[in-house]
Amino acid sequence: MRRVNEQSILPEGAGHVQRRKRQKWRENAISALLTLNGLLAVIVVALIFGYLLRQGYPALRELGIVEFLTGSRWMPYSPNPGYGALPMILGSLFVSLAALVLAVPWGIATALYLAEVASPKVREIVKPVLEIIASVPSVVIGFLALVVVAPLVARTFGLSNGLTGLTGAIMLGIMALPTIVSISEDALKAVANDYRQAALALGASPWQTMIRVTLPAARSGIIAAVMLGFGRAIGETMTVLMATGNALAVPLKSIWGIQLPDYLTSVRTLTATIAIEGLEVAWGSLHYHSLFVLGALLFLITFSVNLLADLFLNRSVIGRE
Repeated sequence: MRRVNEQSILPEGAGHVQRRKRQKWRENAISALLTLNGLLAVIVVALIFGYLLRQGYPALRELGIVEFLTGSRWMPYSPNPGYGALPMILGSLFVSLAALVLAVPWGIATALYLAEVASPKVREIVKPVLEIIASVPSVVIGFLALVVVAPLVARTFGLSNGLTGLTGAIMLGIMALPTIVSISEDALKAVANDYRQAALALGASPWQTMIRVTLPAARSGIIAAVMLGFGRAIGETMTVLMATGNALAVPLKSIWGIQLPDYLTSVRTLTATIAIEGLEVAWGSLHYHSLFVLGALLFLITFSVNLLADLFLNRSVIGRE
């Protein structure tokens, strides 16, 4: 009887070992596939940046990087051409930062409402509406800027033309809002309930708990949301192309001897310059290579912002662990 039992057990044990080997082989194959996909993404990003640098190098070699970045004269079609990118760099930064000034308070307040105050039924209505804003094509946002916001800005400030940096900042702020709200809400929801219960047990009101406990605890995630919103704003093309007027001038004005951003004048961004001039440029010309330098500069800005946002998000996750 004992011999029979051993014979019935041995084949089952061998089958179990075979199944474990097949399962481990599948897991290793899936892990290798995922690793390969991750490496491919890194390689593609590196190839894009390398191509931008390669195509932009002739312009940097002839003009010099300092002259290119600090020059204020961008006139590639002039008999005496100039390739100073400072007006576009300042235009991109000013419009994107002003968009954050509008979007960050609005976005964080909305995220606090959704995460801490709103009922599940209200949240189910508000969140899809915000996601619809993110799905609206940028050309539609730009058209709304042309026919609605620009005339309103012109009437409010007595301008002949409402296509200004302020108009572009308002529209970019609206476009960055869903990113800021979504990630900030996730960060607020991830705060442990123990924090809230401890604050309430110590006598804090729900409002004090939300502002002084929950919001600081989600700080890393909210900072990441703001940075990703900045990346969304500075990388936008069509809306700023239609809303900002595209004037090639340094958007600064002097007040009491201090140079300050001028949001009531037309500006041009890096993305708009590439979109406007990229289709008509002569291939292989100095103008052609200069546009690639603008592309590489834009790549570096967005890559740095996304990298910092990712670091803050990882810090937030590690903090929760």
